[in-house]
Amino acid sequence: MSVLLQGDGIVARRAGREISAAAFAADVASLAARLPRDGRPVNLCRDRYRFFVGLAASAANATPCILPPSSAPHLIRNLLADEAGAYLLSDGDEVPGVTSVQVDAAGSANQTAAMPRVDPSAIAAILYTSGSTGRPVPHPRSWNSLLESAHAVARRFAFGPGATVIATVPHQHSYGLESAILLPALHGGAIDATHPFFPRDVLDRIEASPRPRWLVTTPIHLNALLAEAGALPALDGIVSATAPLAQDLAASAERRFATVLHEIYGCSEAGQLATRQPTRGSQWQCLDGVTLREESGAIWVEGSFIDHPTRLADLLELDGATRFELRGRLQDLVNIAGKRSSLAHLTHHLTAIDGVEDGIFFSPDDNGEHAARLVAFAVAPSLTQAEILAALRQRIDPVFLPRPLHLVDALPRNATGKIQREQLQSLAARSA
Repeated sequence: MSVLLQGDGIVARRAGREISAAAFAADVASLAARLPRDGRPVNLCRDRYRFFVGLAASAANATPCILPPSSAPHLIRNLLADEAGAYLLSDGDEVPGVTSVQVDAAGSANQTAAMPRVDPSAIAAILYTSGSTGRPVPHPRSWNSLLESAHAVARRFAFGPGATVIATVPHQHSYGLESAILLPALHGGAIDATHPFFPRDVLDRIEASPRPRWLVTTPIHLNALLAEAGALPALDGIVSATAPLAQDLAASAERRFATVLHEIYGCSEAGQLATRQPTRGSQWQCLDGVTLREESGAIWVEGSFIDHPTRLADLLELDGATRFELRGRLQDLVNIAGKRSSLAHLTHHLTAIDGVEDGIFFSPDDNGEHAARLVAFAVAPSLTQAEILAALRQRIDPVFLPRPLHLVDALPRNATGKIQREQLQSLAARSA
């Protein structure tokens, strides 16, 4: 068993107050005493501090937290149906007919309590991703996996004590859990308890936070922030993940926020695996202790803090056991008239066109690697379909031109900037 947090520094900033490790420990002990002894909690807390209290209180009771991909009531009900005795941890709305424990921790407890201890080999959380069919898929992660991954990233980024982390990503997601919660909490930093989404709200939180301050975000959120006019507040670091970041966007972010931008590569199954600084090159470097190997055309990752060897869903071009280029997702590969490309590659060229604010390619009728046609959506208020197609002809092989290209007001992205296939199918049907 090991102590979850060391020292008695600031754990979070919430509602204009600093919350100490001692107050955090008291809040954890108070909540742990109220939790049911049977069943696993589904941690839906939106407030990041209360979410961390719920995670730690569950650990104090030797119970893993379930982390769903969204808080949609129908998804939660389906998830609970698969988990006998499961209940909700919430700091807001409840789901009718579902047992719920409200988390009201505010960091103001005046009693003393021991810092919770965790068993590194125990399952800390079960992360659920939506899966290609929309049916939630569980991915158990041990405390060793989560804690050591956060330590490896802190060493790589030289993340120092006293830094406040503001995040735009959900903490129920692997990336948000590891970078927005555990990275600051384990290394003398402070979790910003808010969950800003709109650009002005994010910038307000940055300006309200003392330096040093870091931003944990995604390419889609970063692009929205950079669209804001005027000077942007300085940061001491930016972390981006969930999709590769274009070099020009990374350079613009570093210039306007006067900082360095780091990217993280990982997956829900294994966590954070590699990093890069895109303005210095496209190659990724595995975190210390992580190695890659190719076997029968598949890439496997393993390491000291990875629970078990994991097959990756991405197409990587290895340079030894610890460096690689990311070439796209395996299911993104398309073959038309004998020519191969990836949907991610094509999307990159679409969104690189001046005037295209957002966009995506997808294959509505693919059969394995083979696709009869491609469809694309673009958010481009100042451009016509003809102008976009003309620009695409200069960038990609004509065989991959979308048939059709739909102009839309917005894309149905989730909180991490991703879009599910069924949503694209529905959007295509409406656009047609």
